Amino acid sequence: MNTKEVADLYDRYVLPTYRKSPLCIVKGKGSKVWDIEGKEYLDFFPGWAVSGLGHCHPNVVHAIKHQVRKLLHVPNNYYGLKQGQLAEKIIAKSFPGRVFFCNSGAEAMESAIKFARKFGSPTGRYEMVSMERSFHGRTLATVAATGQERIQKGFEPLPEGFKHVPLNDLEALKRAVTNKTVAIALELIQGEGGINVADQAYVREVRALCDEKNLLLIFDEVQTGIGRTGKWFAYQHYGVEPDLMTLAKSLGSGVPIGALVVHRKIKEDVLTPGSHACTYGGNPLVTAAALAVFKTIEKEKLLQNVALMGDYLRSKLLELKAKYSLIKEVRGIGLMLGVELDRPGAAIVDRCRERGLLINCTQERVLRLLPAITITKRLIDQGVRILDGVFASI
Repeated sequence: MNTKEVADLYDRYVLPTYRKSPLCIVKGKGSKVWDIEGKEYLDFFPGWAVSGLGHCHPNVVHAIKHQVRKLLHVPNNYYGLKQGQLAEKIIAKSFPGRVFFCNSGAEAMESAIKFARKFGSPTGRYEMVSMERSFHGRTLATVAATGQERIQKGFEPLPEGFKHVPLNDLEALKRAVTNKTVAIALELIQGEGGINVADQAYVREVRALCDEKNLLLIFDEVQTGIGRTGKWFAYQHYGVEPDLMTLAKSLGSGVPIGALVVHRKIKEDVLTPGSHACTYGGNPLVTAAALAVFKTIEKEKLLQNVALMGDYLRSKLLELKAKYSLIKEVRGIGLMLGVELDRPGAAIVDRCRERGLLINCTQERVLRLLPAITITKRLIDQGVRILDGVFASI
């Protein structure tokens, strides 16, 4: 088959819930992918950061193949060896706590919302404050938590109890908190929102506000977690710990897994047996893959690679900024970088794809680059050369 024939299948049989690029990827290895016609691409946006180690990392593939031969699924009324081991690993790399496993970032955030409401129920508190331009998922509750009207449009009436304030505006946040508020949620780097980074002082003040008001502080680390910023989790750049943290995407490096991490300082058991569940959550296949992700990051010293390659990519992007006036700003941390333009970026994304580079544009004018954390200088140079050529053509 060719791309046109696959597209025809989609037209007939798949709901059109995604804007499609004319590309059918059939193979991936590291930071390279190949389409159905055999053309090679350099992938600087692997699966919305899902393929954090790159495509089909050998260690992840080996772990999946080994697990497939033994056991695919265990219901959660029994114990699963890999699930227990993965929870232990997550806690070892983050903060004292316990973990609930699910299938996606949206489910992880949904779990956090349910946890917060159950936590606040005895005192009649249920409201959550999140940030404008945030993105927390596509379930009805996570859409309500998301601070973007375009994502909410048409799904009204949304669940009540969600407020939105600008990121880094402490006074606006304080005004939004009432005696009904139970939690504050934020992404330390807004991904879909345009690579907007939370200020250090702001995050510390939010932590202090939560402590003062007995509010739960929720960090959505679905996109920033598992090494993306040069540390295991983005909060570790800030010197504060959350009460709840959501994970997904790079946690499985290609397989669907999500997690809610609950700090041990919350003494009471809020989500008790029967109050929340996930049929496939933490099954042997995905937890085996996730354990391989942690092992690989440790063995290959990939946190150090992110710090080095993040600085290198940023320096190259800043060189482009000095060369082309259409670039307004380069921002982000580690290998989660945004290039804000003075014009819409969709045409640039298309031209990059035509020349063999895959990137993303969000908020209409922000080019988003999240290459695999295994990326090398050689591949960064190759990608920047393509970007340079595209900017020159414009």
